Amino acid sequence: MQREVLSQGWRLAFNRRGLVSFKCVQPTELLPRGIFVRTAFWGLGLIKGNEFQGNLEILVGRLREIGEAIQFDRFHIWPRDRAPVGHNDFEPGDDRVTRDLGKAVENVLVSEGFLKTAGFNRIAEPRHNVLDLVLVDPFHWAVGWHSVPQNDDLGVYEHTVSSMTLPMSWPGGVQPLTPSAPVVSRAYFKAAEAIAWSRFDLRKDQVAIEIGASPGGASERLLHLGLHVVGIDPAEICPKVLNHPSFQHIKARAGDLPRRVFTGADWLFVDSNVRPQQTLTTVENIVTHRGSTLKGFIITLKLPCLESVRDLPTWISRIKDWGAQDIKVRQLARGKMELCLAGRLGSVS
Repeated sequence: MQREVLSQGWRLAFNRRGLVSFKCVQPTELLPRGIFVRTAFWGLGLIKGNEFQGNLEILVGRLREIGEAIQFDRFHIWPRDRAPVGHNDFEPGDDRVTRDLGKAVENVLVSEGFLKTAGFNRIAEPRHNVLDLVLVDPFHWAVGWHSVPQNDDLGVYEHTVSSMTLPMSWPGGVQPLTPSAPVVSRAYFKAAEAIAWSRFDLRKDQVAIEIGASPGGASERLLHLGLHVVGIDPAEICPKVLNHPSFQHIKARAGDLPRRVFTGADWLFVDSNVRPQQTLTTVENIVTHRGSTLKGFIITLKLPCLESVRDLPTWISRIKDWGAQDIKVRQLARGKMELCLAGRLGSVS
């Protein structure tokens, strides 16, 4: 992430795990952007005290200095990532401390007239001004603001476009999602984020094929959206998903199956623990088959190391040779050492 931001004319300033700040070398109207940038905002400084009330008074003072220059439509508050995603079950997003502080801060923001409407961590709309507050620690705050972009032309990174519009409308770039019941695995949240971010129009009763389906988290999300799902994996599938009337399990490796298995499917999802080249070969054999009916694909590319991201332009070039369009790449908020790549095929209605 630092490399792609530094290449845009920024230099490092304050940083902690899960939060990096930069200073602008030259005047710019563009926030840092890229495939590894979850979200970004213009800084209004750090606030570090020993108790909540003192911090709040400093925050109010800084907002008064701004005056009416910026009126905020939304207030987003979230903690920095304390650990790598998935480590000891850590997941990004808000927690009880954040929610308690958020409510208290919001009350003051509304009463002081800084925030137009109550309701912290609500999803913002394009062109909304958002007041951002990151909890470096409970009484160490990083404060700033951003305006949600109107379109998806922000994040040019070599041959790819990283869509930041939707993630910048989410608190901390993390999709707010609370299933009504426990889900099979964290892959449920990854799939939900990838589908929303890709802006693919998945419709009820369409057919989705998932390669690397075990234990069934992503398939569960697709089933919740009303799709018929074919899960391909030699490993077992959770009974909760396996017994769903709209789910079919093919207990095999995708590369061992005849291409006709994929005919009639609308969407392809791939999340296999293999090297990117192997994943791309599997997908290429499917999408370039003359019987392919696919409208688009969302694939996860596992990175052997951070340096392997240098191969991204080559991977994108290969994917374009399939006839894929509207290619997007992003490290999902809930992703680990991997990239999510989405592309459209043919005409999508």
